[in-house]
Amino acid sequence: MGIHGLGEANNNGGRFISLCSFNQLVIGGTVFPHKRIHKATWILPDGRTENQIDRFGISKKFRRSLEDVRVNRGADAGTEHHLVLA
Repeated sequence: MGIHGLGEANNNGGRFISLCSFNQLVIGGTVFPHKRIHKATWILPDGRTENQIDRFGISKKFRRSLEDVRVNRGADAGTEHHLVLA
């Protein structure tokens, strides 16, 4: 999803892309260039399999107000998902 996205979209990702396209939304986590470690929002316990599955949509009207989107790996959420900060 996007030129700075990580991984490939599955069926749910395709549905999210369609939703964003229909409602004129920008997918927030894919518009900023970052290292892979700051893009991966989900990592399996094996530590090798990672993907960018947690995303959000923002109106194209407010796209310029979005300064950065990255993953905070230090936040303890008790899950395999990492916190996405915008």
